[in-house]
Amino acid sequence: MTSSIRTTVHESLPYIDQDPTPTERTAAEAQITAELSSSSSSPSPSSLPPAYTPNFSPLITTELTRVSQKQPLNGIDLSRYEAQDASTLSSPSSTQSPSDLTPLLTRAYATHTYLQGRQANLQLLEAYGKNAWLVGNWQSEAALAALERDLAAAKREVDVVNIQRRRLQDEVGEELRGLEDAWKRSVGRVLETEVATEALRQQVLKRQREGV
Repeated sequence: MTSSIRTTVHESLPYIDQDPTPTERTAAEAQITAELSSSSSSPSPSSLPPAYTPNFSPLITTELTRVSQKQPLNGIDLSRYEAQDASTLSSPSSTQSPSDLTPLLTRAYATHTYLQGRQANLQLLEAYGKNAWLVGNWQSEAALAALERDLAAAKREVDVVNIQRRRLQDEVGEELRGLEDAWKRSVGRVLETEVATEALRQQVLKRQREGV
């Protein structure tokens, strides 16, 4: 449930309040500086919580050590995807046993599978990549247009709120200034009454002392 604009309380009245004079601004800044200098600029060490000590796992610790030493990442055996020497596989020597050829055949199979997947991906990219790229651009443009519409609507709402606020402040400006003047006069009368009361009290005390 949204509140009525007539019941909204604004922290400032920019269309009614006057800007401070250079003298008033200087005095306010001096008071702020004095207040900041009187207070501690940094909190006491006793009020600070204890320093956080991270508790990393051995794997994370090893990885952080590797990064700090600027060592390369060797988590994946890239040699499995390198081109194999065809002469080694096509004409093995008589001294090589089947167990010696097993690693070569395993690497060749991994390379073949990897290249087969790459070829399939390239074929799909060639067949559908252009359309996918165009559709992606169209979706991005549609999202951008929607955001621009939302931004324009938000700006219009802000403008409407500012116009309504200025109109309301202009309507009640004279009333607020009148109330402020009445408040000042009331405060002045209160001070005059207090001064008169204090003077009368002093007179009463003086007469009491003279009577004694």
